[in-house]
Amino acid sequence: MGNTTFSKPLIFQSKLLCFSLTFLSSSLIAAVYFTFAATKCIFRSSPFDPVQKPLFSYPSSYGEHKYAIPTTRSSCNSPVYFSDYWGVMKEMQEIWENTTTLGAGSLRYMQGNAESFGGNLSFEKRMSHFDNREYGTEIPCGFFKRFPISNSDQIAMEKCDGLVVVSAIFNDHDKIRQPKGLGSQTLQKVCFFMFLDDATLNRLHFHSLISRKSKQNKIGAWRIVKVSSDYLYENAAMNGIIPKYLIHRLFPNSKHSVWVDAKLQLVIDPILLIHSLVVRENSDMAISRHPYFVHTLEEAMATARWKKWWDVDGLKVQMETYCENGLEPWNSKKPYPTDVPDSALILRKHNAATNLFSCLLFNELETFNPRDQLPFAFVRDKMYPKLNINMFEVEVFEQVAIEYRHNIKLGGPIVGPRLKRASSDLFANGTCSKCEGYLLKMWGESHD
Repeated sequence: MGNTTFSKPLIFQSKLLCFSLTFLSSSLIAAVYFTFAATKCIFRSSPFDPVQKPLFSYPSSYGEHKYAIPTTRSSCNSPVYFSDYWGVMKEMQEIWENTTTLGAGSLRYMQGNAESFGGNLSFEKRMSHFDNREYGTEIPCGFFKRFPISNSDQIAMEKCDGLVVVSAIFNDHDKIRQPKGLGSQTLQKVCFFMFLDDATLNRLHFHSLISRKSKQNKIGAWRIVKVSSDYLYENAAMNGIIPKYLIHRLFPNSKHSVWVDAKLQLVIDPILLIHSLVVRENSDMAISRHPYFVHTLEEAMATARWKKWWDVDGLKVQMETYCENGLEPWNSKKPYPTDVPDSALILRKHNAATNLFSCLLFNELETFNPRDQLPFAFVRDKMYPKLNINMFEVEVFEQVAIEYRHNIKLGGPIVGPRLKRASSDLFANGTCSKCEGYLLKMWGESHD
């Protein structure tokens, strides 16, 4: 037998071909990276073992994914880094096990009966509770009427002692959306509660998403809690404010919470969100900046112009009340990047500061209207103890949640395009407004 000679395959004999293959591989890797981190706002150190299958299959008639709002932002000034899922899970469990509710329990809440759920207090009475540095002072925080839910739901809510994710739909204004990207242990460690009224439940019954005979309903990740709105507010939006801002009272043993407006769909595990935006930032609360406004009166004027709240005279009284009592436009001396949040997603550590803020804000909303961006800066800047708030970039918000349009009601008002700038129509009646100094500073005409 002759000697056998082995030669390199032709594919390795061409340096140009090798270079081309290397370049192609690198390009593919880069393409995958920039596909998943296109805005450079979201980074993960490793995959976090997501749930592989959808949580719930909706009938096509229900239209879960109609009217999604596209996002076009391509940059981010403060990217968020997520740690490994299992490491975060272990750390958060240790925090929850080693944290008591004593810190939150230092707040004492007023008891009693009233015509409204929140007591409908005077401005002087509300302001008297902004400074809560004196231990043991009772503060008004809703529940002057019973929150109308079943005993079984209340017991389940009290058993939630770690992280709770909460949402609400009243008057069939939105569709239930399932969270995505959940780690494999999240559904066992995190509570998901969705509060609904009869109008919303009737739609779910119509689509056979839940049974009329069942007393304990669950749709995907969400436990459904029926709220009898006959005993609350006539305004459905105000009823949604109760679980949004009194979440610490509905879930008294929870250590952290995530509020998700029903128009949003979470696409990042809530444990990772709390860890990255609250725990690692050493914050009491995390909330997105508003995409367009930084001054409270900008939001107020937009609210009036686009009929987000029809009582314009009431809006003016509200803003003049705040201006007269110290509301200032945003400036660089404030320790926050803006006065106007996008409150569709709120992440909280349940402690005395955040609980006080939530109580004070709720009282303002009951007094005036459920537009929670309007009293936000006034309460935040006037209350004691102060809040450490992480007001993160809009680009981050758009990467951790998908926003959808509300259900479109026949005959409903058209509120106008979101991009249109607000004018000063709210104060255009020619009278001397108590907010005149605010407006001059906002427009840069005063240098006091």
